[in-house]
Amino acid sequence: MTDAQDTAADVSLRTTGGAPPDDGGSSVTGAPNSEPGPEPIPLLEPREGIPPVIADEDALAEVIAAFAAGSGPVAVDAERASGYRYGQRAYLVQLRREGAGTALIDPVACPDLSGLGEALSGVEWVLHAATQDLPCLREIGMVPTRLFDTELAGRLAGFPRVGLGAMVEAVLGFVLEKGHSAVDWSTRPLPEPWLRYAALDVELLVDLRDALEKELDRQGKLEWAQQEFDAIASAPPPEPRKDPWRRTSGMHKVRRRRQLAVVRELWQTRDRIAQRRDVSPGKVLSDAAIVEAALSVPANAHALAALSGFGHRMGRRQLEQWQAAVERAKALADAQLPQPGQPVTGPPPPRAWADKDPAAAARLTAARAAVSALAEQLNMPQENLVAPDTVRRVCWEPPTAVTAESVGAALAGYGARPWQVEQVTPVLVAALSA
Repeated sequence: MTDAQDTAADVSLRTTGGAPPDDGGSSVTGAPNSEPGPEPIPLLEPREGIPPVIADEDALAEVIAAFAAGSGPVAVDAERASGYRYGQRAYLVQLRREGAGTALIDPVACPDLSGLGEALSGVEWVLHAATQDLPCLREIGMVPTRLFDTELAGRLAGFPRVGLGAMVEAVLGFVLEKGHSAVDWSTRPLPEPWLRYAALDVELLVDLRDALEKELDRQGKLEWAQQEFDAIASAPPPEPRKDPWRRTSGMHKVRRRRQLAVVRELWQTRDRIAQRRDVSPGKVLSDAAIVEAALSVPANAHALAALSGFGHRMGRRQLEQWQAAVERAKALADAQLPQPGQPVTGPPPPRAWADKDPAAAARLTAARAAVSALAEQLNMPQENLVAPDTVRRVCWEPPTAVTAESVGAALAGYGARPWQVEQVTPVLVAALSA
């Protein structure tokens, strides 16, 4: 009996499996183009109750042994404290595996989970929106070699809503309570309702994976999904973002180089303070306040205090530290000032194509229309069929000889997976040859 069936007692999962229905509809109730199913069932308690939080090495060793001895895929999730703490570290890790049950691990008390990661090496990890959790899991020593991403599977299968709650309801017929997703998970001790929520997040993840695998297989997309999952699992950690201060909200208002320098100095000062205090940078100083100061370039702390975001409840010492950052920007030589905009390594923005290269603009228009039509035909988002940046690059600098081989090679060179190359190459060849 599956976890979901056991949780719901005599109520079956809303998956039928087997051969496709005679009418060509989905084998998963709630899947794209399927008829509405019965009313969803609230899932209120984990199957075995709320497990104790693992917060010492002895208890962790028991969990590692239990999960190493388990069978089948392992459901994995992590909770962060975005908006509360500096960075994206994990503050709770949840796992569930057949034969091992559910475990809730405190990675603050047990910061090295590499032993658990090694015990699960070779096991398929089931995550929802894997790219969100993998960085914080990697920091504590947990790196999958195989994975199944239920959110990405939902996108490829054509589900209109792919959040975990929406997917569990549409596919399995259960309602997950999602009220604690944005709480401060660095809180200790964690309240019982939060722990219940966290345990339920992995309660049905393997069941969801199994149902989506059947649906992808029915649609002929299972191999495509496996290629996507392999690409995520094998991807190296992302490179540190260059000039992260340029992502300050409202930067489009800042045009002069001296003003850009003010943004940079304030952003870097804020980042150092936030890191030292381990709080979200937005709790130290808002992006809006940084942009306001950059536009005004205040002459002194008194003028700074008059700006929105600085005067309210801000002490003299704080004002002086922000004004010192402004003064550093004002003192820079012209050669030290940041350049407007970021260096462009790829094609220019599409809005500029008509003036710079009308032929390329025409190719892009044709290619976008063709890719859009194909994505609709395959019932998936365009960005999952092929990255928009890849289409732009191929259209801006197409192969000298436009053939299936040359276009396919160009797509592969930009990171397209084999299934994407196979599907997209014919429509791009037609668009580039028009």
